Formats: sequence, structure tokens, C-alpha cells
Amino acid sequence: MPASQKGAGRRGSSFPLLPTPIHVSDEQLSDLRTRLKLTRWPLDAGNDDWYYGVKRTYLEELVDYWLHVYDWRNAEAAINRYEQYQVNVDGVPVHFMRKAGVGPNPVPLILTHGWPWTFWHWSKVIDPLADPAAFGGDPADAFDVIVPSLPGFGFSTPLPNNPDMNFWKVADLWHTLMTRILGYEKYAAGGCDIGALVAGQLGHKYADELYAIHIGSAQKLSMFNGDRGWDLSGGYPIPEGIPEDIRARIITLDRRFAAHLAAHVLGPSTLAYGLSDSPAGMLAWMFERWVKWSDNGGDIERVFSKDDLLTHAMIFWVNNAIETSMRFYANANRYPWTPAHDRWPVVEAPTGITLVGYENPPGVSTENRVQHFLSSDRAAWYNHVNVTVHERGGHFIPWEIPDNWVDDLRRTFRSYR
Repeated sequence: MPASQKGAGRRGSSFPLLPTPIHVSDEQLSDLRTRLKLTRWPLDAGNDDWYYGVKRTYLEELVDYWLHVYDWRNAEAAINRYEQYQVNVDGVPVHFMRKAGVGPNPVPLILTHGWPWTFWHWSKVIDPLADPAAFGGDPADAFDVIVPSLPGFGFSTPLPNNPDMNFWKVADLWHTLMTRILGYEKYAAGGCDIGALVAGQLGHKYADELYAIHIGSAQKLSMFNGDRGWDLSGGYPIPEGIPEDIRARIITLDRRFAAHLAAHVLGPSTLAYGLSDSPAGMLAWMFERWVKWSDNGGDIERVFSKDDLLTHAMIFWVNNAIETSMRFYANANRYPWTPAHDRWPVVEAPTGITLVGYENPPGVSTENRVQHFLSSDRAAWYNHVNVTVHERGGHFIPWEIPDNWVDDLRRTFRSYR
């Protein structure tokens, strides 16, 4: 096998698994159409400004598009242009997508998504990371790209025997996948949202077997620990006497995340009864996060087309993954993170961090965001070697600003290959 097709550090030259394309049955698609047709809509009176949540008119338009225009088979074919795999990792079903690196010595890289992400949110960065020369880059920057679905998400389902799954348990599974199953002796990791915590845990517990990690944002791995892990404010009131514009931004930030965190930490299974039964209801709950968390300037279709939104929703729906995916938050709190060692920094692996302007803390500008992070108590947790901020981009960084993400990630790893 040519060197350009070998994965760096693997024992042996061929990939050890056979791909299995994904396929959704016609029966599942027919059931979905029936449920969409039978949607019973709430009145949604007085909600033109989205004060109470998702506005009915756009959601109806999106459901109508789902019924009459959207074509899952086209999306399925696009996904299957990449290698798809199904594997059992310590009793847990794991799906992952792969693109082999093209270069003199591709570094194996595992990328982990968050919620309400799917593995497909990485689709814009896979090709340039795997084959940089095809995009005007240096083939020496090539990666052998592995993109799994988190257990209980997407095609890494069903998950009946692992009701306690959370981010730090996934890190153990990923390490087993990359080393014992795929045979890599050393690898790289990246992630955003939940995936950033997974990558952080890998960099904490398995630093000696990683080249480095690259993440979006950089939270403490203990962020969900404690009696009020569902409260973004930590239970503290808004300080008195702060400027009105900063107070307004604090309230905006709270409103962006509070319902999401509280519901997912305190009652995900209760919510799941409705969302597992109604595709329109499931779509509404995820759609609100896509709208509020992306840097879309008031027009969600600047970031996600209707087809994009529905492809991500389909990956949840056809796998009945909404409950097991939401449980990750409750399980991060119920089964608190505990350190594997007491050394500092907590995450010893070299760490690159991409920050985005849409998620600037209240009172912090893009110009001073990096310095704000470096002076925070979070910075000491990481062996940070490359911290970058971008004016554009929201929570779904590799989808919203893929070129920036690719550049940032490549820069992190160049000194550690």
C-alpha cells in the first residue's frame, strides 16, 4: 500500500474493518410521513417575536418541506460517499465515518460532535483535513479522519445497556476504538460542545498516547459537577451596578442556554416521551438550539439550509436517539467527573483552542477574548499551545467557519506530528 494511504502509527498497513453503508428502510420513511401529516399544532398566539420559543409559521413551513420536498435518499447517498462503519466497543454500538488521509504520513484524528449535533456537522472539514493538497494545502498536514457518532446519538444506537453514558465514559471508548480496534499507536483528537469535553478527557487521561487535541472553547471538565450543574450562572445573581449593556448580554446568554440545560439535566426522559413520538416536536426542540446558538444574523438559512436542518434531524429521528442523546447532560451531573491524576495542567496533552465572537462572554470583545481566556481560571486546566479567536462563527464552529477551523487545527498539530 502506498505511504499516502497508511495511517500513522498503525500496527499494519490496512484498515482492519469493512465499511457498511448506512441505510434507512422505506418503512421508517413511510412512518415518518404519516406522523408528520398527523401533527397537531399548538395555537402559538402572540409569539411573532419568538418570546415563547419557536414560532409556528416557520416550523410549519419546515415540516411541509420535510413532507413534500426533502429527499433523505439524496442525503443518504452524500453520507455514503464516505466510508461508514459499525463496530462494537466494549459492548457499546459505535458508528463512525472515515476518510483516509492522503499525504506522506497522515496522523489519525478522531473528531467528536456535541448536541444537537450529528457526525455530519463535521462534513465540511473532513476532505480538507484528509487531503489538504486537493484544497491548496500542504500534504504533510494530512490526517486519517475518524468521525464517530456519540453513543446513543445517530447510528450509534440503540443504547439499552448503558443508561449511564456520559462524556468521560466516551473518552475510554474512543481510546479503545483508536488503539485496540483500529490499531493506532498514537492519535490526535478534536471536538466541540460535548466533543470538546470528550477530547479534553482524552488529553487528561491518555495524554501520552495523543499527539495533541484541538477543541472549540475550553470548559473545565468538572463543569457539570455539583448540585446545580444545570444552572449556567452557578446560582449567582446578576451583580448590582454593572453597565446596562453588559446586564442585557448576561440575560441574553442565560436565555440562550437556561431552558436547554435545565431540561436536559433535570428531566430528559420526561421530555423524550413527546419528542420520540412527534417528529415535529423533536424538530422544534433541536431547531431552537440551531437558531439561538448559530451566528446567523437573524436568518437561520444563512447557516443551515432547510435540507441541512432536516438531514441532521433525520439522523436523530430514524435512530430514535433523542432520549439517549439528551441523557448525556444528566449523566454528566449524576456521575460526576473525577480526575485520573492530580497533576497540572489537568489536560496535559498540547491543546489548541478555537474561540468565536458569537460566544464572547458579556463585556468581552473579540479583540480581548484570547487574553480574557488566558487570565481566567479555565486556562490553567489546559496545556494550551494555540488559542485563536474569530469574529464570525457560532456554536457549530466546523460547520459555520470550516476554513478557520481547519487552519486552526492544522496549526495546533504541526509541531507535534
